[in-house]
Amino acid sequence: MTENAQPVKETILIVEDDRSLRDGLAMNFRVRGHRVLLAADGEQGMKLAFDARPDLIVLDINLPGFSGLEILEELRERGQKVPVLILSARGKVSQKVEGLGLGADDYLAKPFELAELLARVEALLRRFRTERESQPDLAFGDVVVRVAARSVMLRGKEVPMSAREFDLLCLLARSPGRTFSRDSILENVWGFDFEGTPRTVDNFIVSLRRKLEDDPASPRHMITVRQVGYRLEP
Repeated sequence: MTENAQPVKETILIVEDDRSLRDGLAMNFRVRGHRVLLAADGEQGMKLAFDARPDLIVLDINLPGFSGLEILEELRERGQKVPVLILSARGKVSQKVEGLGLGADDYLAKPFELAELLARVEALLRRFRTERESQPDLAFGDVVVRVAARSVMLRGKEVPMSAREFDLLCLLARSPGRTFSRDSILENVWGFDFEGTPRTVDNFIVSLRRKLEDDPASPRHMITVRQVGYRLEP
């Protein structure tokens, strides 16, 4: 990193079919050090919202394909807590009410002042950082999952983890003793419209066992529930 380079902050997904608005917002977010993802329609927005796991979504309501409200509803039904700021045409009070009722974190009517949108986004990100950093560590056996830092420690030493491995481990560790089906794991960890197979889950469990179990062939913690899926025994 050069002396004047800014560290990359959070990832922001912009789902907006107006190209000039979409590109303008992207430029302003990038100037502030954020990584930006772009979607021009509801289908692409839905896929990126689940697969890319952004830290915040700026979401237009009126989109080709899935509407912004449909994307928001799907996110909340699947337990995704990512902050969402919805955009809608001025005067659409019913859309505002519905969006907030579905779990949107903020709302802005078009046309809007750029400075106001940027201020609202930064306020949501600050709140998100505080909530994320306050999440307690998860522990089982000799393993500590540091949720805020997205790192895993085994007997005091950090274990390298891919993003998917970490998300899968967190899913199991947050609900010890609960059995998750392979399909449920795919939905929660891989997200909407994943084209893989349940065998993908098996492969990732094998990898986690190799990294965290004393005897991967006879695991103490990541237990197979025959013909169903997996559970974590603390």
